[in-house]
Amino acid sequence: MNPLLDRLQPYPFERLRALTAGITPNPALAPISLGIGEPRHAAPALIEEAIKGAMKGLSGYPATAGSPALREAIAGWIARRYGLTLDPPTQVLPVNGSREALFAIAQTVIDSSRAGATVVCPNPFYQIYEGAALLAGAEVAYANSDPARNFAVDWSQIDDATWARTQLLYVCSPGNPSGAVMPLAEWQALFELSDRHGFVIASDECYSEIYFRDEAPLGGLEAAARLGRSDFRNLIAFTSLSKRSNVPGLRSGFVAGDAALLKKFLLYRTYHGSAMSPIVQAASIAAWGDEAHVVDNRARYRRKFAEVTPLLAEVLDVALPDAGFYLWAAVPECFSPHAPRGGHGALGRPGAALGDDIAFAQGLLAQYNLAVLPGSLLAREAHGNNPGAGRIRLALVADEAECLEAARRIVSFTKSLS
Repeated sequence: MNPLLDRLQPYPFERLRALTAGITPNPALAPISLGIGEPRHAAPALIEEAIKGAMKGLSGYPATAGSPALREAIAGWIARRYGLTLDPPTQVLPVNGSREALFAIAQTVIDSSRAGATVVCPNPFYQIYEGAALLAGAEVAYANSDPARNFAVDWSQIDDATWARTQLLYVCSPGNPSGAVMPLAEWQALFELSDRHGFVIASDECYSEIYFRDEAPLGGLEAAARLGRSDFRNLIAFTSLSKRSNVPGLRSGFVAGDAALLKKFLLYRTYHGSAMSPIVQAASIAAWGDEAHVVDNRARYRRKFAEVTPLLAEVLDVALPDAGFYLWAAVPECFSPHAPRGGHGALGRPGAALGDDIAFAQGLLAQYNLAVLPGSLLAREAHGNNPGAGRIRLALVADEAECLEAARRIVSFTKSLS
């Protein structure tokens, strides 16, 4: 067996199942889960119709590079969304969802024969980044998010010696779990580091179309173009239809950017057997070509967050994120096995002590039949702390009524701690 498999850590949901295995949820309440970030709004009818009309496509093998029509549809969306003109044959490549592509890029980029090959990623993070790095034979360096700066990643925690060994940097904007969006100045700093040390930047942008501000989130390719980097050197952006169009089961997305990198990535994918089904391609063309369903979807998330966030803010330190469909909430300090029960205590504001996120999640499941994801399971101990500890991630993916009921249960549970 590949010995690198032994370096992989259990996935957060596997760890959560083990931590809650002996808990019997309150049977008087219907179960609700805010744990998994799986879109649950209905898939758009236009995508379903496109699938029905493409069944004859099963009679032939698809090309790994995708059809010209799909690459052009993706390039058209990029032009409308970001104002960029990309060359569809060389700068755009369809993938079977951003998850598999985020994993595969590390296998393409990393040269494990170089001593100390390193991948840098934010912390907390999407665990695919870490697993991809380890299976590519690299070490992982973590840069913690900073709650005092709206959970922006503190890249200064990575020293010059580590940057010199870095071959790949994963960034996530809007971020999972905080929803923070990287500003242009942060992109400029990372581009300068990439130029100095030669590493590739993989920009995970799967939450880019669910946002709460007037201005859409800045994308990596857009940032590069604004800074005069129109060749997108050492930069690849990853985007998915899963969140944008509510079709996680379609497994469809794309990568775009540096043509030289995409040429090598296509070579890897040709051997890996990563061609997208013609049926999925047809559905994807329909999805990328329509924005009305995306606007409706975004409006629905905005309504949910507008109702749920103030309710939770009565008892938790939580605020509307820049984007995404998560709330990243602090657990009250009073919820700790060693804390007094005389009051709610300090909330998780910068500098304040935080409660036990795992114990909070266990108690919430037992008493209110509500599942949330402890933040410490999304992060690693780095630079002296686990930046996810003391927080919970709440995925507001269910319908409005269920999300509101979940919020009411959290409020009742938290108030009961006093």
